[in-house]
Amino acid sequence: MKKSILGASALLAAASAFAFTTWNGTDGVYQIDTELDAGTETAGYWFIYNDKDDGGASSITWPVEPGNEYSEDALDPIIDYCGGVCGTYTLDKGTLTYDPFVGIGFNVAGEDESGTAAPADASGMGGVTIGYSCDVAAALEMGLGDAGDAEIGWDNPAASLPKAASGVIKTFTWSQFKQAGWGSGKITGDAASKKLVALKMKIQAKTGSTGQFNIYCVGDASATCGTGPAIGAKAAQATLKAQLSGRTLSFAKTVAKAEIINLQGQVVMAASSVKSMDLSKVQAGVYMVRAEGLSQQIMVK
Repeated sequence: MKKSILGASALLAAASAFAFTTWNGTDGVYQIDTELDAGTETAGYWFIYNDKDDGGASSITWPVEPGNEYSEDALDPIIDYCGGVCGTYTLDKGTLTYDPFVGIGFNVAGEDESGTAAPADASGMGGVTIGYSCDVAAALEMGLGDAGDAEIGWDNPAASLPKAASGVIKTFTWSQFKQAGWGSGKITGDAASKKLVALKMKIQAKTGSTGQFNIYCVGDASATCGTGPAIGAKAAQATLKAQLSGRTLSFAKTVAKAEIINLQGQVVMAASSVKSMDLSKVQAGVYMVRAEGLSQQIMVK
């Protein structure tokens, strides 16, 4: 199966003593601190990928609109809303000859100075711990970049993630990552960990499959993750939602009090007994909306 996502690099990020910081979505942190950044401070940001370049039509639908002041694709609002990276996948094979897929991942070392995704020696992590939920069985894959993936025929070492309607925690050592066996090149999980570009949760199933997922914790092999939310639990709790259309913010019902808060924690606008708010006088930027238990990030343009 041919699927290239990231660029290759001739340089390896340093593998000196480091401590991969366990990422918990509920902490409100948007970047995973891998301690393996290539020097550009771009490691650990979440990205998505799918089968569209190969003829598929699969997609992920987010529960809230993504984006921040730097990128319209940033997943910060999703992490705030879900306490992790959550969404609804829809798999459509289009013209593919194999099962369709979508995926979510992060670069371990980020990009080098040329903008190419850099590999890193992540063997010191010992492996990976992941806390997740997913309506269908998935896989945790080791990405080696364009050149590395092509060298092994895109048969990337992976570990199986069982279907889990409630939050479940799985820990895998690098040696537990195995190739499926159909690729043109061979590599062990231990060897792949020494030139690792990305870690990716890949959801691949029959066309027409749809369901939800949430990745709420990632760490090294010694990490401790708490029990995460069941699928749909966050959405069920967040009965109040806000929608921004242009400069008008609307709520699903009248709220007793609503506040618009900037990134410095300052309340820039407040209203009482409202179902909508006119944000025409608010400067463009990223804000938090707080109202009756709702805490939602919005981007005012």
